[in-house]
Amino acid sequence: MRLRFLAALAALLALVLPAASATAAAQDDLLERLKAITGLTVVSETQPAGYRFFVLSYTQPADHRDPGAGTFQQRLTLLHRSEQAPVVLATSGYGLPVNPTASRTEPTRLIDGNQVSVEHRFFRSSRPSPADWHDLTIWQEATDEHRIVQALRTIYSGKWIQTGVSKGGMTSVYHRRFYPDDVDGVVAYVAPNDPINPLDHAYDRFFARVGTESCRTALEDVQREALKRRARMVALLEADAARNGYTFARTLGSADRSFEMTILDTAWAFWQYSGVADCASVPPATATDEELYAWIDNVASFSFYTDQGMEYYAPYYYQAATQLGWPDLAFRHLRGLTRYRGLYQPNSVLPVELRSRHDPRPMLDVDLWVRTRSERMLFVYGENDPWSAERFVPSRRDSHLYVAPGANHGASIALLSEADRVAATDTLLRWAEVAPARRLPEAAPLPDDPMLPDRHHVR
Repeated sequence: MRLRFLAALAALLALVLPAASATAAAQDDLLERLKAITGLTVVSETQPAGYRFFVLSYTQPADHRDPGAGTFQQRLTLLHRSEQAPVVLATSGYGLPVNPTASRTEPTRLIDGNQVSVEHRFFRSSRPSPADWHDLTIWQEATDEHRIVQALRTIYSGKWIQTGVSKGGMTSVYHRRFYPDDVDGVVAYVAPNDPINPLDHAYDRFFARVGTESCRTALEDVQREALKRRARMVALLEADAARNGYTFARTLGSADRSFEMTILDTAWAFWQYSGVADCASVPPATATDEELYAWIDNVASFSFYTDQGMEYYAPYYYQAATQLGWPDLAFRHLRGLTRYRGLYQPNSVLPVELRSRHDPRPMLDVDLWVRTRSERMLFVYGENDPWSAERFVPSRRDSHLYVAPGANHGASIALLSEADRVAATDTLLRWAEVAPARRLPEAAPLPDDPMLPDRHHVR
């Protein structure tokens, strides 16, 4: 009996150990192949069930037109599912979390793929030192991503899909414009398009019809009431700033200018991440100063337009001032109550040394290319999202635009009407060459990656 047991155990080990050894060898092979990529550093690795998650750093030229002018380390992460699975290239257009953890974007979940998430140049630690801010352009970032795709294609030979939300959606469009052969399709969520910056009537039209008339009126009344109470409200902001160490000198210049900017932003912030169901929360004109201040703070955040709030977002506002453009609203309902003409624009929140003149040519070029020459681009917008008011219009070359009914800046394929959801999903699966029969066994679920900055409100 003992001899038969030992013989059975030996046979079992003979079956198990080679399989385990093969798995370990495959893991070691992936790590070695990553380390073999010139300029790529493996910072850390964890292994969620069914995946491997790497935090990486990649050496990039500060100026791709002058590779000898210095380099910087661009942070990225890799969620590895299988070398045979498609890859999603994801960017928020901002920085990665300080301590990145494994998560998946909607396209990654739908195609069950790998995911490469890239930190945009000049955000967090992905900034040259010393920094020449003239190197912060849409072409330079697109070329960063191009080099990353080329490097990782040595490991992943399947289909590539790029995605991003808001500024990340814009970034994915720009990459597609300059390097159309890098990926096999783009899914861009709530991506604004501002080809002629002064002609922003689409935004004013949006605020004239979004939601219900009673809600629009209530929000306008809140803005007017706050400006009428300016002296008392600014005093509340100054007390708030003193408690929390907020300052204003480097960016907006004063608490009064910061206050006015926040009030101008209140209706935008409400519709960006709230909805018709939240209209009941809008305070009446009879609200106390403290109640009015607290509601506006919760919706638009008085801390945002401070030196501390602006520090992280300076690269975005620099890009908006120089190339991307910005919403230029009329604010007719606030005439006679505002003090600072031309305040609602990106140069207002930048340090003096970063304020720049706008160049319309890059956005005009991208807009024309998307309309006439782009292929395999899928745009998702939210019906009640201010950023969705001025949209990209894709060509008819296997490209599509969908609007999620009643959705805000969190619009997604899942929030589309049933027919549109099925059509958009089928298109994505076709681009990625993923069929149900080819899907891998289900891995353990991972958190959703909304691809938005680590703050609920960004203008």
